[in-house]
Amino acid sequence: MDEPVYVVFNPHSGKGRGAQFVGPVLRGLAGAHRLEHGLTQGPGDEARLAEEAVRRGFRRIVAVGGDGTWSNVGNAILRTGLPAKLGLVPGGTGCDLAKTLGIPPRDVAACCRIVLEGASRRIDVGRIEDRHFLNIAGFGYDVAVLEDSWNVAYLEGGALYLYCALRQLGSYRGFPLEGTVDGRPFGRSDLLMLIVANARIFGGGFRIAPHADVADGRLEAVAFGNMGVAGRLSVLARLLRGTHLKHPKVSAVSAARLVYRFTAPPAYETDGEWNRARAAEVVIEAVPRALEVLVPGS
Repeated sequence: MDEPVYVVFNPHSGKGRGAQFVGPVLRGLAGAHRLEHGLTQGPGDEARLAEEAVRRGFRRIVAVGGDGTWSNVGNAILRTGLPAKLGLVPGGTGCDLAKTLGIPPRDVAACCRIVLEGASRRIDVGRIEDRHFLNIAGFGYDVAVLEDSWNVAYLEGGALYLYCALRQLGSYRGFPLEGTVDGRPFGRSDLLMLIVANARIFGGGFRIAPHADVADGRLEAVAFGNMGVAGRLSVLARLLRGTHLKHPKVSAVSAARLVYRFTAPPAYETDGEWNRARAAEVVIEAVPRALEVLVPGS
């Protein structure tokens, strides 16, 4: 392998567990033709380190962390417009994109072999405002759960999200929404949660969009109608089993372009990263085959 490799470590990912990956990952990638790395010190560092590395000629950018780290590094690669590949090493709280792509969640050596072997595939990304997402964008209850997770230090991964989801069941009020799907208008809805998925899994393991395909040029929008606590418990149980799409209050649509109109600029998440929209109308689009990702070979 003669492509240089740059590794971005987020030592704060996984509630501080990210630091323990530095040694094992560097040892696993020791066979690279040229290997450098950087550690994030604060917000924005992942993107800065990745963008600088791509512009210095690195063509395999490995991000060690979770979905947020991967998303920030992927955004940096896309901004350069240069042909760099993204490598994923799970080391964060949520590592959902890896599950869709078949990247092992707890095997650093195997992840390093994937990087060194160089097999890749081009995947779609979603675009919302001036940001891209690799896995999902979420509104409503999903964001309330994310905000609640910031206050829980003793859990991580799927257990953390499930715990916070249960805590928010009775308190989150829902939101009204209207808009268009590929130019077709839909009426005003009262929703609990809206997930726009590029990949299949979110929240530490929930199969939110089982029919999503990261290479079909489309996004899967899964809408959960608002309901009482008993109904929410029923839907959450179905979501755990992956049967939520059969619930009468849940609907899903595949689209290349979605326009949503809220009553005020909404908070939303992209790959676990919190954002506040600039306007009450939000446009979300699929960008086909925009990013090359290192994946297990056949």
